[in-house]
Amino acid sequence: MGGMTVLHGRRPDEGPAPHLGPHRTIAVLSDVHANVPALTAVLAEPEVAAADRIVFLGDLTWGPEPHETIAMVRALGERATCVRGNADRAVLDYARTDRVPERPRDTWMPARHTAADLDFVAAFHFTVVAEIDGLGAVRFCHGSPRSDTEAITPATAEERFVTLMAGVPEAILVSGHTHLQFDRAVGTDWRSVNPGSVGLPFHDGEPGVAMWALLGPGVHLRRTAYDAAEAVERAYAAADPSADRMKELLLTPPTVAEIVAHAEARVFSD
Repeated sequence: MGGMTVLHGRRPDEGPAPHLGPHRTIAVLSDVHANVPALTAVLAEPEVAAADRIVFLGDLTWGPEPHETIAMVRALGERATCVRGNADRAVLDYARTDRVPERPRDTWMPARHTAADLDFVAAFHFTVVAEIDGLGAVRFCHGSPRSDTEAITPATAEERFVTLMAGVPEAILVSGHTHLQFDRAVGTDWRSVNPGSVGLPFHDGEPGVAMWALLGPGVHLRRTAYDAAEAVERAYAAADPSADRMKELLLTPPTVAEIVAHAEARVFSD
């Protein structure tokens, strides 16, 4: 975390975080990673279908079927609000800046987005705030309120949480990025929530689950069963250069302990 750390926060051309609401319930879906079977299963959940709003917490399209994923989110209309993740930022960087590709997927991915898809991703917010019945004002981001690459886990120390929440008035932070599902109190002042990942959840237990959360009037962590083998097949059918890696993560996901140790050692991970 030294002086060399680059914080990827709000862009210079972005205004303050949009304030949304009030809402009875909000469904929170994070880190879809263009896993269409998983997203289809979660969107079919009655609680998601009935929610006032669906907030996507970033890393929406970095996966095997970006265009199809965007079409599904567009179909939700104004009910969908998207937060920008580090992978969404990377898509735009590789497509529209001189960022140098490092892996085969870095050039493959932008080509799977149409110009309209890229415009859609470019409109994602760095962070948003929503009023929710029973919870009040809730801050949503991908990594943390200061960087889309900051990893918050169930073991994140209160000292770091104080720093990353500096200047943030909301007491409840909902973030993604680590693909870990949790809901915890941090000290006496904050509540840290991660809905887990829809498309590539890291967890203990059997594969074939998509993770998300329902907010209002409390915090409700949810899991939806789906056919992970189908997701693997679709990754290979799409000729995704990272299909082998996706198969590994979907069928033999890393444990919670492994991810916590890795994330807390690095703090910022792109």
